[in-house]
Amino acid sequence: MNVLSLIQAAGPLLWVLLALSLYTVYLIVLRLLELSRLGQDSSAMIERTRATTAESGPAAALAEIDYARVQTPTVNVMRAGLSRADRGIEAAQAAMNGAMLQEDARLYAGISALGTVAQIAPLIGLLGTVIGMVRSFIVFSQTTSPTPAQLATGISEALINTAGGLVVAIVAYVARNALRARADRIAAGAERVREEMPAWLSAPITPGAARPVPARPAASMAPLEFNFEGNVKP
Repeated sequence: MNVLSLIQAAGPLLWVLLALSLYTVYLIVLRLLELSRLGQDSSAMIERTRATTAESGPAAALAEIDYARVQTPTVNVMRAGLSRADRGIEAAQAAMNGAMLQEDARLYAGISALGTVAQIAPLIGLLGTVIGMVRSFIVFSQTTSPTPAQLATGISEALINTAGGLVVAIVAYVARNALRARADRIAAGAERVREEMPAWLSAPITPGAARPVPARPAASMAPLEFNFEGNVKP
């Protein structure tokens, strides 16, 4: 029995499971690409922003972040805090809290949908199982001695739908947990910056030590020579 015959034997509910499987694959690929972009390493940017804030102030650090044009959650939280640093630490903290809520929405978008698919796919498979068994009992009620071929239609529909629902649910559940763990790691980096930035802003600005300017060497003068007549010889 090939795949086409299995689909035909499974009944209409298998098409619903196939649509759910395509939607699941689409979500997984989309979230992987998005989390790969949002999960870029921002440790160098964090250290550079910390140093710039300590030496030149929040305005210079904000200008440096804007020039870099990085849009990771960690950098966006830093940008929000630095943009309100002139209004006080409490205003900066409130701005970072708001930015963190927006970044959480970006990080976890679509992950709850995978959880929903993992919950309803087995139920759809179970519904197909019930429909297949009902068809088998209808054959029993209409035929005194049904043949195996007559019973196989309902039993095949029941088993194929059960297997299809379980496969879709397992893939969606595993992908949901993996993507959520990756989003948690990215969110943890942004949370760390949100907790540390008030200390950066409250520290006094300490400009870096000026580099010593090397002394310009004195121009050498040629010694003067005198001849016997008392004239200066160049």
